[in-house]
Amino acid sequence: MHRKRVNVITLGCSKNTVDSEKLLRQLQAGGYEVFHDAGETEADTVIINTCGFINDAREESIDMILRFAKAKRNGLVKNLIVTGCLSEIYREALKSEIPEADAWFGVESLAGVLKHAGCHPRKNLIPERVITGPGHYAYLKISEGCDRKCTFCSIPLIRGKHLSVKMEDLLAESLSLEKQGVKELILVAQDLNYYGVDLYGKRMLANLLNKISASTGFEWIRLQYLYPSGLSDSLLKTIRDSRNICKYIDIPLQHISDRMLKKMKRGYSELTARKLLEHIKQLVPGAAIRTTFITGFPGESDRDHRDLVEFIRETEFDRLGVFRYSHEEKTFAGISYSDNVPEKVKELRAAEIMEIQQGIAMKKNLQRRGQIMRVLIDAREGEYFTGRTEADSPEVDQEVLVNVKYKLAPGNFYNIKITGSTEFDLIGEPLPEKERLARNID
Repeated sequence: MHRKRVNVITLGCSKNTVDSEKLLRQLQAGGYEVFHDAGETEADTVIINTCGFINDAREESIDMILRFAKAKRNGLVKNLIVTGCLSEIYREALKSEIPEADAWFGVESLAGVLKHAGCHPRKNLIPERVITGPGHYAYLKISEGCDRKCTFCSIPLIRGKHLSVKMEDLLAESLSLEKQGVKELILVAQDLNYYGVDLYGKRMLANLLNKISASTGFEWIRLQYLYPSGLSDSLLKTIRDSRNICKYIDIPLQHISDRMLKKMKRGYSELTARKLLEHIKQLVPGAAIRTTFITGFPGESDRDHRDLVEFIRETEFDRLGVFRYSHEEKTFAGISYSDNVPEKVKELRAAEIMEIQQGIAMKKNLQRRGQIMRVLIDAREGEYFTGRTEADSPEVDQEVLVNVKYKLAPGNFYNIKITGSTEFDLIGEPLPEKERLARNID
């Protein structure tokens, strides 16, 4: 008997990945043969989980829908379903433009997607997922939506208000992931440190972390996206004192100019941000601090940009990313401000920031030479195994490169001696067994 084939395509962020993994598990339990991001277009059903956060992501999502719409016209796909963020905000417009799609769903539409695909939702499987990544790390989405009023961000419009997931459900999901062999659990949300306010009347991220740490055997627990406001000492001390919570503070500042921060409605000032960074360094010594900035926000002057550049030079972040401002028509900034910084200027400013960070990263990496670091090997790529230290998150941070002659196994931890470096990578080799034992390194 032919089992129906379902291909789920995931675009966008790690939160979308979690949604797709839950969908895949439900389909799998319903007797379907499931694939994720399969390159081939032949399938009974294709489900595209879209992203609509910024213009580039929207274009990628539309291109993917059009690709499978063509496959359906050619008889390679029987049923085309579109879900996710893009579909949430542009559903009606897209329906008329792409009639090949059989159904359109927004976010939080698991039950609707399953029913349309001919599969009955199974509540008892809600904690379970089909891991679509390497298998040794996975994401745990602890909340949906956001209550912040940042003027550039469309997430509250797409995902709605902040909704925390019950702690017992997150513990069940964590245990399920551990049973599947996950060694690094990465907590994600739009505003991690706001977790619990809606359910328990107060911030409960530290409590959640302590429970997960005590109830599971994950070697690393990583936090992504800690909003600068409301970052409590109890949370920082939990990060500092835990045996397995990564000393990795991912705190998106977006800008440092008071004028820009006010226009962005970030809720803090340059002085507040500087004091917070100093406090983090004092309370969690040695923690890797990662941040992101937006360049080319409406009205950003040369002086605003220079202030940001000097701040980056002074602070020397361990990890840094920069985004060119994307004018989102339904956001406060999209409605109230003119997108008056030319794209070329945005590109030049972003390039300057990354050039500065390249120099900072090179200096920090040179200081790592000779050090022994615990590294999680992710994959083999050509002549190297690629891995990460505690200071590096998958896909966004730098890697450790180890020659394949050492025959390492992806998914395992190794003690690596750093022998070289580049601007954004470290190069190393595993310790010989005798040296490892002499140093008493696990």
